[in-house]
Amino acid sequence: MLNISVRGADRQLFLPDFFVLSDNASNEPNFIKIRDEYALTHKTENAHEDSIWTCGWGCPKRKKEHPDNEDSRDSVQSNENETVEYLVTASVDDSVKVWELKEGTLKLKHKLTGYSLGVVSIAISSDGSKCASSSLDSSLKLWDLYSGDKLLSIEVGPVDIWTLVFSPDDKFIVSGSHAGKIHLYGTDNGKQEQTLDTRGGKFTLSVAYSPDGKYIASGAIDGIINIFDVAYGKVLRTLEGHAMPIRSLCFSPDSQLLLTASDDGHMKLYDVKDANLAGTMSGHASWVLGVAFSPDGQQFASSSSDHTVKIWELAQRQCLHTFREHKDQVWSVKYNPQRNNIIASVSEDKSINLYECPVYDK
Repeated sequence: MLNISVRGADRQLFLPDFFVLSDNASNEPNFIKIRDEYALTHKTENAHEDSIWTCGWGCPKRKKEHPDNEDSRDSVQSNENETVEYLVTASVDDSVKVWELKEGTLKLKHKLTGYSLGVVSIAISSDGSKCASSSLDSSLKLWDLYSGDKLLSIEVGPVDIWTLVFSPDDKFIVSGSHAGKIHLYGTDNGKQEQTLDTRGGKFTLSVAYSPDGKYIASGAIDGIINIFDVAYGKVLRTLEGHAMPIRSLCFSPDSQLLLTASDDGHMKLYDVKDANLAGTMSGHASWVLGVAFSPDGQQFASSSSDHTVKIWELAQRQCLHTFREHKDQVWSVKYNPQRNNIIASVSEDKSINLYECPVYDK
């Protein structure tokens, strides 16, 4: 069942995946499949007290809760695992919030505090159970999403942890800094284990770790992209396809492609192995602030300061749909890692949007 928050109304409309409209002339039913349409399915207004800068999904597995009646037939299933869907958001209001997605609605589970300045970046572990966050107060914190407990806190130099990502094995938190350095911190002890040098010394605005664990990519304020060979800890490729800051970048699920987003209004696809340009996409009227691949790698989403979210087909490099549901710049967009058709976006307007998109078989 879909939960659709109707803008301009105080109620929510609950619709099944299929519903019937009667034809006035023939009285024959017309079946409409909602999930085959692009739709805003949920909106949380004023989700934070200030601008929301980033978001991420965590979908950990947990044991099913025991029923009240231990002798019931259902109690046998209590040892089985279930997947929980969390959306994590971070804001200039100095907080991180953990929302649980249930029946299409976001319900606040935890508010994570302890920052003295805005939270600029978060990263979710590959098992979906932990969240790392970095703040303008020069702190890096590691949280348990289910309990809301703080597991680790690291104090570093000013603006040394602007952007974050987990390594695929969750052993390291990778951060980009204002000095162009890439730091790797151990998730078990918080110690700085390694530093990668971009050689340019420019502010690193974005980092990504390839799912196969072989590469780390960084995007800088001067538009330069560096791809590191993790095994050797050295720059493997330097890409100069953008002329302005790289706000976001990500690897495809198969680690073959790197998608980049820039203030120049363009997105570019690079072949990781050969560093060849595989495509350039345009369509936003202003800065491209966020990009994300769908879990199956067939589509990707982009968000922009032009207030829109766009859905793109990878094979044809073409825009499939544009959502215009935010009132201000959209800082981040992310696919639910468990579902190719669910996307979240967060904005300067303090709102969270959830969208449903059609999913077509090859």
